[in-house]
Amino acid sequence: MSYPLHTQHTIPARSGIAVLLQTNQTIKIINTHGSQVIDFWALTSTSTSTSTSTTTISGSESQASSTEENENPILIMPSYLSMSHTRGTTLHLSPLVGDTLVTNHRNPILTLIEDSTPGVHDTLIAACDIHRYRQLGVPEDVYHDNCVDNFKKAVSTSTSSVAGSWPAMQTPPDPLNLFMNIPIDGRGSSENHAGDDENVTAGATIRFEKPVCSKGDYVVFKALTTCLVVMSACPQDLVKVNDMLPTEAHFVVD
Repeated sequence: MSYPLHTQHTIPARSGIAVLLQTNQTIKIINTHGSQVIDFWALTSTSTSTSTSTTTISGSESQASSTEENENPILIMPSYLSMSHTRGTTLHLSPLVGDTLVTNHRNPILTLIEDSTPGVHDTLIAACDIHRYRQLGVPEDVYHDNCVDNFKKAVSTSTSSVAGSWPAMQTPPDPLNLFMNIPIDGRGSSENHAGDDENVTAGATIRFEKPVCSKGDYVVFKALTTCLVVMSACPQDLVKVNDMLPTEAHFVVD
């Protein structure tokens, strides 16, 4: 589906969509009601990722790796926005304005250029799937919308060549969970503390809380390469990440 530029479009509640961004275009994702988490992914074509790898990572090792990938297609993996690689690059648990987000090949893909929220987003939690809802008590014979299926549907229905390079049954990467509030409690409540005084994350606990956004808060990303952005208005209604009431959200491409 084509989404006209400079126009506000809807991400329907509990659903996902895919939007092709060209280099230097921006996408504004709006938390319309202030309480909705958006699972966010970005995919690039394999040919783009391998051809640029030697220009973004210096050294003979990276050049040799790129050559090996090009000579042996079996080693080529889909290229996507990677939370683990981005954390290692930015040294932030969640992105801040000015941060460049990178792919699993460590290539720049997006920059966060605006954020009207308090900056609370999550990079740790996997996208919800049907197994998660089974664990939360949804009966085996009852379907529950989930972000993994939303991702797969959005990619499979996209006409973009980027989508065509993504394996149909591929499990999606860990998402950037926009507006998701996952507080980290250093050392947690365990009596058996690990780590030391300068690193309180060992044994730390996390919680699922409602977003701390206001209505209409937004983030804006700039594309550093052509990429397919996939967004899911998270349908989670059994823990309070969406304040127990999933809603629609909106976006604008400029």
